Amino acid sequence: MNSITSEDKLRVRELRWEDMEDCVENYYSYYDELRDNEDLGLLLSAEKPSLATEVRWFAELYSAVLEQRALACVAVAGRKVVGMCEVRRRDTRPALFHTAILGIAIRRDFRGRGAGEMMLRWSLAKCAGRFETVYLTVFSTNTVAKRLYEKVGFRVCGIRPKAIKRGSRYFDEVEMAIELRSAKEQQREMNA
Repeated sequence: MNSITSEDKLRVRELRWEDMEDCVENYYSYYDELRDNEDLGLLLSAEKPSLATEVRWFAELYSAVLEQRALACVAVAGRKVVGMCEVRRRDTRPALFHTAILGIAIRRDFRGRGAGEMMLRWSLAKCAGRFETVYLTVFSTNTVAKRLYEKVGFRVCGIRPKAIKRGSRYFDEVEMAIELRSAKEQQREMNA
């Protein structure tokens, strides 16, 4: 993939059905990247999933977005989707209904250009009023991502030692959370 040019300004928008092909292509690219970088901080299946599996995954995500059980955005450069961020309700049981799980991934060529921060800020703004707490997990070795998450307000809330195993290597997984305030709560704080 070519670098962003002046005509290809990076922007974030809501996920669309027609993004499926780019999203699948992006996901498959992470398998190629893992061959070059065993420390890649993305959880991937042991083998690259079939196209049929990816179409089912995308259809389920898109349905969840339409039914307001999830939200998802993409980072776009030119006409190409180069990253995606999704937030799904953690559980439908009443005691957990206020929480969500965030996942984000960006193509290698577009990391460090602001796509991650743009998608995180877009997603968290959309989460306000829907969820009270959003969680994510990150490989302990992924210091760049951890710094970004902290920059937008996430804080470490736990560590799972040796949670991930690739071949004979183990990786700790860091859990992070952000508590969201509604616009009404933010206004109350400003007026206090």
